[in-house]
Amino acid sequence: MGDHSQSLVGRQDPSSHAAPRSSPAPLVVAVGLVVVATTLAVVAIALTWSGPHADASGRETTDTGVQHVPARVESARTTSCTGSVEDAQPDGTVPAQVPCVKVTAVVAGGPDAGEHVTVVATTGTTAAELGRGTRIVLERYPPADGAGVTWAWSDFERGLPLGTLALAFVLVTALVAGARGLRAVLGLAFAAVVVWVYTLPALVAGHSPLVVAAATAVVVAVVVLYLVHGPSVRTTTALLGTLAGMALVGAIGSLAAHAARLPAVTSEDDFQLANLVGDHGVAVLHGVFLCGVVLAGIGVLNDVTVTQVAAVWELRAAQPSAGPRVLFAGGMRIGRDHIASTVYTIAFAYAGASLPVLMLLQLYGQPLGQTLVSGAFAQEIIRTLAGAIGLVLAIPATTAIAAWFASTRHVRARGLTHAH
Repeated sequence: MGDHSQSLVGRQDPSSHAAPRSSPAPLVVAVGLVVVATTLAVVAIALTWSGPHADASGRETTDTGVQHVPARVESARTTSCTGSVEDAQPDGTVPAQVPCVKVTAVVAGGPDAGEHVTVVATTGTTAAELGRGTRIVLERYPPADGAGVTWAWSDFERGLPLGTLALAFVLVTALVAGARGLRAVLGLAFAAVVVWVYTLPALVAGHSPLVVAAATAVVVAVVVLYLVHGPSVRTTTALLGTLAGMALVGAIGSLAAHAARLPAVTSEDDFQLANLVGDHGVAVLHGVFLCGVVLAGIGVLNDVTVTQVAAVWELRAAQPSAGPRVLFAGGMRIGRDHIASTVYTIAFAYAGASLPVLMLLQLYGQPLGQTLVSGAFAQEIIRTLAGAIGLVLAIPATTAIAAWFASTRHVRARGLTHAH
């Protein structure tokens, strides 16, 4: 901002050295609320901690003995295999022979390294994709009832391309956003660890989904915001707006899911998960949905709250005499544009993720009204609308909090002179 920012600061309060500063009560209140929310979240995590890989009964999950082993393709050819139920025709008949791809590969790891095995690739994989040297993953089943080791196709090995893409993401972020971008990547990694180590095991164990979601969201939001943007009045203000938005999203999603009587099982994955977790299957699936609603809103809420707080602070710097009402009105003029663009972002993000299902329904020719109220789509609609409503309401809430804080002399003296 250079000389211009210094001139703004210099003329924002000519009598700042003569007039006494007002009480730092707003800042104390904000920090107090953050400390209380964080403490409650940590206590909730301690009370609902289940540890990684625990099932609904608190026992360790059963080890089936199946190992995923790397291998390299030696050759692949198209041939015929015996038909199965998965190859059934529309009339229900199962063909005796179906086209398939048989792959000969060399095991590249584990106790069987160097061994040549033959497996059948999954449907849709062609021999042209499996050139010599292609990296794949095989499933190794331990011997049973006197039989030898059984091998089966698992998937392509994608570690190298995905790792390269992740490295490119980190490098691009660091080059464009600098140290703050790297801190954002660290925050993302922290959030992933929290979800894997705490959130998922707690849901599997049957703990209250709203408690688990709230604890996860608060801890992630607090750590990520302060890590990326640093401890400041602006960051604390944005954090309060984010927490308020997440509370709204969770409450709206829970009420809507209850009112709409959403089914617990809407896909094959849901059915498999319900069977694996046993008696708590239905509760776990409902919890997964509610947690997903809250967690899906964290990123977008962080974006809009940080932007709104920055907008209010810049308005205050440009117009030092502005009071809370003027700052709120100016901030909302910016916020309305932000709402319009972000709502589209949420809707199309969910639509893009559900595109295969939408295509299937289009091919089935079901009426649009019936499609939208079906179980799977009702979940997506509630997830989208709950997130959008929470987002829209978080903007005026954040703007009001920021306008109040920015208009106080204590915050102005500490915050505006260090706006960035």
